[in-house]
Amino acid sequence: MRVAIVTESFPPEVNGVSHTVLRTAEHLVRRGHRPLVITPAPARGGSPAAVTADDPCAVVRIPSLPLPGYPQVRIALPSARLESSLAAHRPDLVHLAGPFVLGARAMAAARRLGLPALAVYQTDLGGYARAYRAGQGLGEAVAWRRIRTVHRAAGRTLAPSTPAAQDLTAHGVPRVHLWPRGVDSVRFHPRHRDPALHRSLAPGGEVLVGYVGRLAPEKRVDLLAGVCGLPGVRVVVIGNGPSEPALRRALPGAAFLGRRTGGDLARCFATLDLFVHTGPLETFCQTVQEAMASGVPVVAPAAGGPLDLVAHRRTGLLVPPRDPRAVTAAVARLAADPEARAAYGLAGRAEVTSRTWEAVGDLLLRHYEDVLAERSGRSRPTDVPEAVPRTVPRTVSEAAPASASGALLPALPGPSTVRPQRRGPRAAAAARTSEGGAR
Repeated sequence: MRVAIVTESFPPEVNGVSHTVLRTAEHLVRRGHRPLVITPAPARGGSPAAVTADDPCAVVRIPSLPLPGYPQVRIALPSARLESSLAAHRPDLVHLAGPFVLGARAMAAARRLGLPALAVYQTDLGGYARAYRAGQGLGEAVAWRRIRTVHRAAGRTLAPSTPAAQDLTAHGVPRVHLWPRGVDSVRFHPRHRDPALHRSLAPGGEVLVGYVGRLAPEKRVDLLAGVCGLPGVRVVVIGNGPSEPALRRALPGAAFLGRRTGGDLARCFATLDLFVHTGPLETFCQTVQEAMASGVPVVAPAAGGPLDLVAHRRTGLLVPPRDPRAVTAAVARLAADPEARAAYGLAGRAEVTSRTWEAVGDLLLRHYEDVLAERSGRSRPTDVPEAVPRTVPRTVSEAAPASASGALLPALPGPSTVRPQRRGPRAAAAARTSEGGAR
């Protein structure tokens, strides 16, 4: 199968969209397919179809400009290179990863070229507009209008979590299905814990509490301010971004380690005693999975992707979003209870080891098959597993925040296994066999 992946972000950028696209391209190549990635060029530029040593396939880099106020994010400029690259690759399907600017243009180009498209929702742009107070609500409305326009034109929209799928449906996006994210549980593993690193960061034997991710307003890392004042606790912040200067002032005593990648990042994860994610706008939250794979218990907001990932009082604690007192209370509780931390860490590791990128990649190929089958009027058999098993709350309301007092969430009902919504009736009869289909 020939697939064109149009993405708003790709390495060397480090974020969830970039990482997912990289893993997707790698999987397609392993399975014998022919992907092409089209993405905004990084700051240093790039040739029209350059392939670096780290690229798994051909990559077309569209001229871009930095987002004002956030130069790490690149915005693609209008360019004929987009449509000409699609036409030259002759894809069976166009995969739009987190479409907004470049992705919207790619959707229009795909329609002109008569190409089927699948859109992957990865970023809560409406929530980001709220976080950045764009137009006092106008920015959020504009963001959702763009999201609806692009995703309604797609043959299928893939959401990374149950709350994200519900959000899309509530905003009028049709044909929404679940597609989770994988985690490398070999790279992220408890065996990478480094006692020497722990001693250097917590020389007094403090409990090491860490955040990993971008340092930007929507991530609300400032909620860790109260944690910095807890006795016997040391806060570690891993990542970079425009909020770093303000956070250095807001988090006294915290260690800022900057951006870490690869084995160094895995070592940092495994060396933590407790991982805290503070952002309330995550459609999935890959760092939560990486912490769990590393055997580290998690504190996260009861909003968005973490609702699917964190089993409250089994693999970590869910707290009301945007509540600094709740974050501080949850950390204080686990910092004082090493047995609970150990139990949560073991349970979290056991929960994610089956969520491999290979399984997630094969699920994506089945979504591709369905889009192509629906486009051609054929269907594929249903005797294939619908998804990687996931444990999530039965409903979002099961993980609703506690009262405004900032109290910890009560124990939630037992988790259940949920799968993506069922395919349409045309996807339940016979296999797609036409040339160019997935094999």
